[in-house]
Amino acid sequence: MATVLIVDDDPAIVEVLTAYLAAEGHSVVMEEDGLAALPLLARADVAIIDWMLPGMTGVELTAYARREHPQLPVLLLTARGEVEDRLEGLNAGADDYVVKPFSPREVVARIRALLRRVGVRERIEAGPLTLNLAGRSATLHGQPVAFSRTEFDLLVTLAQHPGLVWSRERLLERVWGPEYPGVARVVDVHITAVRRKLRDDPDAPQFIETVRGLGYRFRED
Repeated sequence: MATVLIVDDDPAIVEVLTAYLAAEGHSVVMEEDGLAALPLLARADVAIIDWMLPGMTGVELTAYARREHPQLPVLLLTARGEVEDRLEGLNAGADDYVVKPFSPREVVARIRALLRRVGVRERIEAGPLTLNLAGRSATLHGQPVAFSRTEFDLLVTLAQHPGLVWSRERLLERVWGPEYPGVARVVDVHITAVRRKLRDDPDAPQFIETVRGLGYRFRED
């Protein structure tokens, strides 16, 4: 239902959290190095970040996430139980924190609450367009529309954040992943395909607008 980024260098913690989150229907992206996790933030719907990380600390990574990806909820894992330490994490931008040792079920429950808070939904309705996220299907005026996996992910990424302008580079990171070797123009090709299937005129768009010099956004109305 959501993409969860786990940044932790403890394989045991990553393994158990991945199992519990997968049982909830979420997909999991993992990284053990704080610096290496920076480009993965753009792909995530929520992030679980350990306090102590190689590369950069969890607090530093949280502060970066809050600055560059302000809509991304962050759950901080910490062995530090002192009030001052908790405040440091929250002041860095963490939305919530869990003190080790913890119950995996508690972490999953907190992730569920964070996703509800930011409005990650199973279904998106925009006028005549309905996107079923759980079933990965779409209908337009009640008729099914067949999208490829990439086209569907691209459309959902835009539709989940109406009014937000996405650059081609950020869409490339979010939908194709940071390791994708292609150029940003591949985004234009897929946007054209999505528009054609939605019968969306780029000169008078109902769904996807081009923001000249910046990228694309899904119409707010």
